[in-house]
Amino acid sequence: MSTATLSGLRDYLFSTLSPSNMIWLGTQLTEYGKKQAEVQNPYSKEELLARIEESEHQLANGQWQDFDEAMEDLEKEFAEEDRKLGVTEAI
Repeated sequence: MSTATLSGLRDYLFSTLSPSNMIWLGTQLTEYGKKQAEVQNPYSKEELLARIEESEHQLANGQWQDFDEAMEDLEKEFAEEDRKLGVTEAI
């Protein structure tokens, strides 16, 4: 994002959020930034091949999900992760 876009977003948030919500948002952004700064190792070739093999095995056995089921599972997983981190909605 451009500096102008970020400045506009900042100004909008300053004008709409309460001081406690701004503190909460700042804390959340700081934690997110620290998490993103952690080194994430890419998968090895062997790990990728193992994942592909497992997927092919599941597909052959009829163990697959359609898009809606997969998205529902992801939403549940993210909600559980948010619950563990104590993330609540700011607004």
